[in-house]
Amino acid sequence: MDSEKIFCIICGMIILVMLVTYIKRKHKILSFIFGSLSGMTALFLLCRYGSFIGAEVPLNFFNLCGSGILGIPFVVFLAIICR
Repeated sequence: MDSEKIFCIICGMIILVMLVTYIKRKHKILSFIFGSLSGMTALFLLCRYGSFIGAEVPLNFFNLCGSGILGIPFVVFLAIICR
């Protein structure tokens, strides 16, 4: 199994966990917006300053969607994979 398939499987499992988490929250929409904004901010920072830690992460549609849905855990996992 290559790293891309493992990455997609783990992202799928995290999506399920995040959906359950958002459904159980009292303020569902506000929690989703905060998670999305914090994930996208972390992705922009990683794209801008990732070369300092050795993680060259491109800013593409997949990464934007992943950080928008999954938030900071996606960006952390992306930094680990791209290292």
